[in-house]
Amino acid sequence: MTSDKVTPDWVRSRKGDDHKLTLLPAYDATFGGFLDQAGIDLILVGDSLGQLVQGHENTLPVTVEDILYHLRCVRRSVKRGLLVGDMPFMSFQISREEAVRNAGRLIKEGGAEAVKLEGGVDVAETIQALSRAGIPVISHIGVQPQSVLLTGQFRASRGKAMDDVRKLIEDARAVEKAGAFAVVVEAVPESVGKKITEAVSIPTLGIGAGPHCDGQVLVTHDLLGLFTAFKPKFAKRYAELAQTIDEALKEFIQEVQDQSFPDDSHSYHLKDEDLLKKIEEL
Repeated sequence: MTSDKVTPDWVRSRKGDDHKLTLLPAYDATFGGFLDQAGIDLILVGDSLGQLVQGHENTLPVTVEDILYHLRCVRRSVKRGLLVGDMPFMSFQISREEAVRNAGRLIKEGGAEAVKLEGGVDVAETIQALSRAGIPVISHIGVQPQSVLLTGQFRASRGKAMDDVRKLIEDARAVEKAGAFAVVVEAVPESVGKKITEAVSIPTLGIGAGPHCDGQVLVTHDLLGLFTAFKPKFAKRYAELAQTIDEALKEFIQEVQDQSFPDDSHSYHLKDEDLLKKIEEL
């Protein structure tokens, strides 16, 4: 890990480097600080907040205003990592002008240092427009959560036929040519993740795309065992915090009921004996 501030150029220069990039999402200042202090390279305010923070079934209800709010929160605690703002559903699909306007807001109002948007060939012109406006872009190909209404699923479904593989490589090359400085590759077979990585000169950030990518992505809530509704195959849990939280909350309830909390060590005490007597006489 370098102590230098992470920039898009620094990320781009890690292509084929011994340093494997890391990207994790954060939605508030507390977790932004945890990730930054640990040395995570890219910190994403992702539209996954729709499910993990807002309780929606998918990412589609998330708005630009939602992303802006959480960006501002995370911005306050992130110093080294590159702060990336997700472009939510319908924030970039209507027109290139609308995409530039919304991405510009994430930069100007939210403090993002780059934006991420889903798509390959179909968004290449939008990426080009954003790049021309001076906005660094990360693309997202493979399984795309914002397309859930079309696909009807979140599970891996790309890269299992030659047409899929060719399309994924075409997508990766198109976003590279358009000016993206990195590309997230989600839920494709390991061999396909390797081929995409070899096909482009920008870093690939894999989430369920195998070990050959230039960096790795997980959802922080999955990594920490905070989200237990389902567990994607690619999501390794490095902790089981949901269980720890449940145990702590139940212990708190029990101690309140048996009156062992608060005890003397968690209570304030008056040292002025005269004042104490006057209070007792009230």
